[in-house]
Amino acid sequence: MAFEYAVVLTGGIATGKSTVAKIFQEYGFKIIDADKIAHDMLDLHAEKIKELFGEEYVDEGKVIRKKLGTLIFGNQEEKLRLEALLHPLIFTEIETQSLALDAYKKPYLVDIPLFFETNRYPIQESIVVYISEELQLERLMERDYSSKEEAEERIAAQMSIEKKKQKATHLIDNRGNLKELQRACDRVKDVLI
Repeated sequence: MAFEYAVVLTGGIATGKSTVAKIFQEYGFKIIDADKIAHDMLDLHAEKIKELFGEEYVDEGKVIRKKLGTLIFGNQEEKLRLEALLHPLIFTEIETQSLALDAYKKPYLVDIPLFFETNRYPIQESIVVYISEELQLERLMERDYSSKEEAEERIAAQMSIEKKKQKATHLIDNRGNLKELQRACDRVKDVLI
């Protein structure tokens, strides 16, 4: 059965999930990265993206993710069309990787940004990485060189970090520096192993 030893790593956009994933990787945890799988699936299915959204979203067999992202974040109908294509493909790949990792009979992380939003994965245990909403906005604008309005729109497209915190099994506070984040990760790691 897939996901037997899986622990979800989630949080809001720009809360530091990737940094936490790297820390857990250094501890020896295997990571399944849903975003990487999504990017791979986009490029694998670039022709389908071209059919669904138009050839202006594909260049030399690669999906222009930023352009497609701009389209779907502003249009719920287009977002649902993209999700209808991608989510089953992503789920199947994550499930396949999960089955392989379950064979080791050790906990591993599945990094799924929209875990609570999609309610698709039968994983019981979750880690939520969180920061304040103000800091999240600031970090997202800095990371993506986006305007305040664009960043607010992307954050609003996800479940609020406060709701995710309420659903979490484990919390990792990423409002401080890297050393404080490492300590927070250490505490969760000690519970998981």
